This record gives sequence, C-alpha cells and structure tokens, in this order.
Amino acid sequence: MARYTGPKDRISRRFGVPLFGPSKTLERRPHPPGQHGGTRGRRSKKSDYAVALAEKQKLRMQYGLLEKQFRRYFAEAQRRRGVTGTILIQLLELRLDNVIYRLGFANSRSGARQFVNHGHILVNDRRVDIPSYGCNAGDVITVRNNARSKQLALRGVDLTQAMVTPEWVAVDKDALRGTVVRAPERDEVDPMVNEQLVVELYSR
Repeated sequence: MARYTGPKDRISRRFGVPLFGPSKTLERRPHPPGQHGGTRGRRSKKSDYAVALAEKQKLRMQYGLLEKQFRRYFAEAQRRRGVTGTILIQLLELRLDNVIYRLGFANSRSGARQFVNHGHILVNDRRVDIPSYGCNAGDVITVRNNARSKQLALRGVDLTQAMVTPEWVAVDKDALRGTVVRAPERDEVDPMVNEQLVVELYSR
C-alpha cells in the first residue's frame, strides 16, 4: 500500500506546523530544513501559486495521502452539492483511519492506519481493513474481540487520554466502541490549512 514513509519532522519543519502531532524537533528548530533554512523566506516573497500549493501539500500530508488519492477526494468533493472546501475536509475526516484516531484508539493517523490495515477493526460488526473506508453517520466502530486487538487499542486509549473527543463522534472507551454521530462541521476540524486556497489551486 502506497504511503509516505520519509522523515515526518522534516515535513513539519518545512511548513512550520506540527502536521503529524506535537513535535519537539519543531520546537527546537522552528525553521525550514536545509543548510539555509534559518534564512529562507527573507530574500523573496512567495507567489500566490506557491502559497496555495503549500496549503494543498500540508492537507495531503496531514492525512497521509498521495497526490492521486488526494485528487480523487477533491473530484468527489467537487461533484457533491455544497461548499467544495468544506466537503473535502469532511471526506478526509470520515476516513476510517481518521475516525479511529479521533476516537482515541491510536495516537496518530499513521498509527490508526496501521491499526485498521492489520484487521483490528469492525464496522457495523463487519471486519474492515481498508484505511480509506468512508464512514457514514450511524456507523458503529468496534475493536475486534481478541487479546491483541484490545491490547493495542487500550494502549492507544492510554496515550490519548488528554485528547478531546470531537462532538461528531461518540466513544465508549471501556467497551472499545465508537459511533459516527454525524459529519463534522467545519469549525469542529482544525486541519491547519486554508482549504479555499486548495480549491482555487485545482480550479486554475
């Protein structure tokens, strides 16, 4: 399965935001990577295209998608009625791996992706091992009833105790079960990007 496997701290430093969760490296070295990272940006102003491209790359990397996958999500968001940028964010948030992350069963999206991919999750009592599976309102997500699955989920719950569960999902951490209540509203999601610039980039 294609996915980005390179250095995550380097990506976060390039964009100046912790795309993959809290980063001590970003705190210690809050400038772009490379020999001249500390002075980059002082000599030239970024073009509108470069700013929009950076926003798209941030959004894509945050959810762990390759370009072809991201374009498919954008095409689907464009096809649906409504605000394209908001719909795009909703589609990304409703991916099964992201829902697992939001429920607190994993402490990162990459960890949630692996958790799903290894077959530890049931959706409506059916085993689903596709991280990109699109959840819908009313879907019940359960950790499989075996020792290994429960052990991994409990470890994730322990690591995410301080994380606030968004209102668009409900979770019973004792039973290791969660429910998608509804699609998230835009103000309930903080993707650290201006998605309108992404829409404008693909509309050029």
